Amino acid sequence: MKRTLNIETISKIGEEVLLKGWVHSIRAHGKIIFIDLRDLTGITQIVFTPKMEEEYYNLVKEIKPEYIVEILGEVLERPDNMKNSEIPTGSIEIKAKSLKILSCAKTMPFPIDTNGYDIGEKTRLEYRYVDLRRERLKRNLKKRFETISLMRQILKEKGFIEIETPILTKSTPEGAREFVVPSRNFKGNFYALAQSPQQYKQLLISAGIEKYFQIARCFRDEDPRGDRQPEFTQLDLEMAFPEGKEEIMNLMEDIYIKVIKEIFPEKHITQIPFPKMTYKEAMEKYGGDKPDMRKDKNDPNELAFWFITDFPMFEWKEEYKRWGAVHHPFTLPQEENPENFKEGLENILAHQFDLVLNGFEIAGGSLRTHDIELLKTCFMVMGHDEKELEEKFKHYFDAFSYGIPPHGGIASGLDRFFAVALNEESIREVIAFPKTGDSKDLMMKSPSKITNEQLKELGLKVEENE
Repeated sequence: MKRTLNIETISKIGEEVLLKGWVHSIRAHGKIIFIDLRDLTGITQIVFTPKMEEEYYNLVKEIKPEYIVEILGEVLERPDNMKNSEIPTGSIEIKAKSLKILSCAKTMPFPIDTNGYDIGEKTRLEYRYVDLRRERLKRNLKKRFETISLMRQILKEKGFIEIETPILTKSTPEGAREFVVPSRNFKGNFYALAQSPQQYKQLLISAGIEKYFQIARCFRDEDPRGDRQPEFTQLDLEMAFPEGKEEIMNLMEDIYIKVIKEIFPEKHITQIPFPKMTYKEAMEKYGGDKPDMRKDKNDPNELAFWFITDFPMFEWKEEYKRWGAVHHPFTLPQEENPENFKEGLENILAHQFDLVLNGFEIAGGSLRTHDIELLKTCFMVMGHDEKELEEKFKHYFDAFSYGIPPHGGIASGLDRFFAVALNEESIREVIAFPKTGDSKDLMMKSPSKITNEQLKELGLKVEENE
């Protein structure tokens, strides 16, 4: 007999069904034993009575929570006074005829029938495969899936093509610190894990792919911070010939309005169209570039989207004693005459914009520099010389020399968006297998050492700390 999912039982009253799932809870009322059986669609109540075959009635007494079982039974409608309106299957129950234990389970390291907030995060992350059994986290992952599916559908309808770009790439001096990967075949040489698809998506524009997008994995070897992950997911897109930065902002606005309407209908957006504010206005009025513009900050269902525009192009990096890009070096300056850079880098604005939600930056985009000489100038005022540019970015400048249209794009951090939309304090609550704030995987026990044989094969030696 084919398996029936729990949610399907409500339309099968009087029929025999085969259910498979996890034992969520067990209760005994005299000689009658009740089991709540859980599967991906919800919970169904199963009833075992002494009238069934003795073999199965005795077996049910051995069952413990989280055992995985197979049950054959008849779907019965519950009496009106016994119906449970709080669950979708609350109008029926299953009169068990047979029982088979598919897998036993040890006692859980912590309860999973709560929201889990009261349990230490380190313990939850160590046993993440158990933690994910709780309904809150399964709901979060389901909402994540539904949102990404809808984003793909929206962009497909708008003529965008989803293209995967490499994760193993070249180390280039463009932003945050990179993770590096040693090459076994080319000892002494290294790949870098992509911080973002930035260069590849611009190269796709050069190749004539006028509308690109990707649900992209990104990697950054940044210093530990409580709500930061070394790997994260973003909606990444790029387009040729945009009608100014407004076309890109309008596209992102359209995507998020549809996502909220269809996936988070309980939420309400403070203002549509999304308001705009310059970086200068935000800093002067709110003291930061990520203002929380909700009308009622105690309302968990209010979403205040806000665009921040006209960022500075450059900022002084005191740590390195040089100028750096506020966004990234490929951003188009509003001053396009390199001669005028001499008048003061601090005064040059960029065609850059961020999307802020409830006080968190959830997207950053810009028009890109497609003029080779202007791009070289931007790199050079940030301390890079021509020899370094030739070594690190030859592929990039070569591609531009074969012609590239005006273009721009945006990347939206999905983990942060989901945390806000799902009212979670941490992005770790919306990621299936997150790492701690100091980038450790407590479940897999990584990072970890590798064997001397592996080191030798890679041509590496490890200096032990004193």
